[in-house]
Amino acid sequence: MPKKLISERTILDAAKRGEKIILADDDVIVTAAAYDRSKQIGIKIEKKHETVKPVHQSGTQMEPTPSITKSSSQSVVDAVIAIGSDHGGFQLKEVLKPFLVGLGYKVIDIGTTTEESCDYPDYAYAVAKMVSTGEASKGIMIDSVGIASAMVANKIVDVRAACCYDEYSARSSREHNDANVMTLGGKVLGSELAKSITKLWLETPYGGGRHQKRLDKITEIESRIIK
Repeated sequence: MPKKLISERTILDAAKRGEKIILADDDVIVTAAAYDRSKQIGIKIEKKHETVKPVHQSGTQMEPTPSITKSSSQSVVDAVIAIGSDHGGFQLKEVLKPFLVGLGYKVIDIGTTTEESCDYPDYAYAVAKMVSTGEASKGIMIDSVGIASAMVANKIVDVRAACCYDEYSARSSREHNDANVMTLGGKVLGSELAKSITKLWLETPYGGGRHQKRLDKITEIESRIIK
């Protein structure tokens, strides 16, 4: 039986009803976007035993691990980056993986594993889905240009994907739009620029304030479409 999900939209709907606490069963998945938004608007998410299952890196595979307390696991979940590519982004993905590990992140590589031709929607969807369900706090997807994968990722609930091509676009996508997936072009970016963009994107916080009402409108549009 599939687990229930608390998404960012769930938090916003609760806020409209004036709720301050959301009670969740132990098997409910709370997305990273939902946690972030609950903190921003002052809604507390409570689970019966406050347990979540963190994800660890083991090569390119995920290994199951025992449940641990939320207080110790939340920092682990926040440090998990899902990364993927098609054949056009494979080389840059292989460059960014050790770079991300060096920055202190746990990296989950969902493929591709070679430069053999493959379809970017499969990998862009997998990266975005991990962010949507809370298995990763942020995602990075690389194809040849970056535009196509952003189109795919933005079809997933609670995902705000931005194609970043320089430091300014990376900073703006985080500070103004609270982007949680970044797409890059493996054929248009050099490795050093890609590293600089990636580091800035991961370290730039969401600005909130005047930007929040615009994000709320994005979420409201998403809610209308999926009903």
